[in-house]
Amino acid sequence: MLIRQENEAEFPAIYDLVKTAFQTAKVSDGDEQNFVDRLRASGNYIPELALVAEDEGKLIGHLMLTRTFIETAYGQHALLLLAPVSVVFERRSQGVGAQLIKEAFHLAKAKGHKAVIVVGDPAYYNRFDFRPSVDFGIANTDQIPNENVMACELTPDALRNVKGTISFHG
Repeated sequence: MLIRQENEAEFPAIYDLVKTAFQTAKVSDGDEQNFVDRLRASGNYIPELALVAEDEGKLIGHLMLTRTFIETAYGQHALLLLAPVSVVFERRSQGVGAQLIKEAFHLAKAKGHKAVIVVGDPAYYNRFDFRPSVDFGIANTDQIPNENVMACELTPDALRNVKGTISFHG
C-alpha cells in the first residue's frame, strides 16, 4: 500500500470513494463527499496534508487535515481539523485508516503544526491519543456531544493554555 498526496485529476474518484465509504459508516450525515469539496475550496486547504491510500493502482482510503481555528479571548488559535477519514468497505479493519492518520500526523508535525481536532467515534480515535476537547477547555458551538469532539496534541502541551470555542459549520 502506498500513501501519498492526492492530486486534482483524482478528485472525482475521491468524491466517489468518500460517498461510498460513508454510505456504510456508523455515523454519517450523507454530505461528507461535498464537505471534502468545500474544504478544498476554502482558504484552509493544505494540499500536502490531503492524502490517499492506494493499493495496486486503486484508491482505498482518503483523509484531509485542514486549518481550523479556536476562538479564544485573545483571538484565533490555529490547529488542524481531521476530516473526513474514508476507507473503502472491503478494506476496513485492516489498518488503512490508521496508517493514513499516522502518516498525516507525521507530515503535519514536520510542517510545524501542533494540534489536531476531530469529530468522530471515541472508540476509534482514542488510539491516536485524542481525548475530549473539553478536557483542554475547548467547547464546540454546534451542539455536538462533547465525547465526539476530540483533540490531540502533536507536540506536548500545545493546547495547555488554549481555552475557547470551535465551530465546524463556519
